[in-house]
Amino acid sequence: MIKRLLLTMMACLAMQVVASDFWLGADISGTTELEARGVQLYNAQGEPRENTQLMHELGLNAVRLRVWVNPKDGFCSPNDVLVMAQRAQRLGMAVMIDFHYSDWWADPAKQNIPEAWKDLDYEQMKQALADHTRRTLQLLKSGGIDVRWVQVGNETTHGMLWDMGRAELHMNQYAGLTQAGYDAVKQVYPEAQVIVHLDGGCDPMRYHFIFDGLQQHGAQWDMIGLSVYPYWDQDAGLETDDEGTLRDCIANINSLYDRYGTELMIVETGYEVARPQEGKQFMRRLIEAARTQTGGHCHGVFYWAPELEGHYPLGAFKNHRPTAIMDAFNSH
Repeated sequence: MIKRLLLTMMACLAMQVVASDFWLGADISGTTELEARGVQLYNAQGEPRENTQLMHELGLNAVRLRVWVNPKDGFCSPNDVLVMAQRAQRLGMAVMIDFHYSDWWADPAKQNIPEAWKDLDYEQMKQALADHTRRTLQLLKSGGIDVRWVQVGNETTHGMLWDMGRAELHMNQYAGLTQAGYDAVKQVYPEAQVIVHLDGGCDPMRYHFIFDGLQQHGAQWDMIGLSVYPYWDQDAGLETDDEGTLRDCIANINSLYDRYGTELMIVETGYEVARPQEGKQFMRRLIEAARTQTGGHCHGVFYWAPELEGHYPLGAFKNHRPTAIMDAFNSH
């Protein structure tokens, strides 16, 4: 009887380890800004909910939060991020921090140097990036936050801090800036996984370009982050349908692990909110494929800004309530 009980307990623990090694998350960095604008979110039954609590109820076990250097309105500043991270931690949700290294959005179309850093030379820029990274993470650590992952840059498909760190022009400097961020993370959170994140997860060539370049110049990373969006893949002519995105992103994840030997995660995804049933099916298939078709080397799927409505077509809410798209997370 005791032996059987012990075996059962061991099996349960093993299941928990497997479950906790795959993360279902969302980037909810706009939470406090929505609140400041007076936006109230609701669950599917129409009951008021705070966004972090709602994500938790929808089956998510992690959040992703972006950091801007000196945002003009204070949202996504280090102090604002601490507020959101504390909410997540109280619910037992893991925290990913996404450094944009800009005063506003940074993505493949723009990687603007923060206003306060504009006159810095390369060595000074590395120091400013490292100092900002350390200060932000130390603030979070002092606030009791256990940061599990840190992105050093957001969708740095063409590098960051242009033109100084533009990968096509100055791969060595992009690598040096990345390493400065990596070292700063490890000084505050030695166990945190440092992520380098690119867009176009279905396209291996852009990943080879960046990671071969980082490798050539001695930069380190712990995990590769991918953006996987059928909508943007088709808009860019990378794919002709959702099936192509799903097939090719999973193939890319597997080939990237073989090529670089580092773990991976889908840190951004989304679907057209106007097609909620199709979105639910795509997300269910993406999550399942990431869990079961990557040899255990893809460690999660994060939806980008599900609560965002209006001008952005790829949220997952309508009338401030979750659509069927979010059911894909609860089903897992």
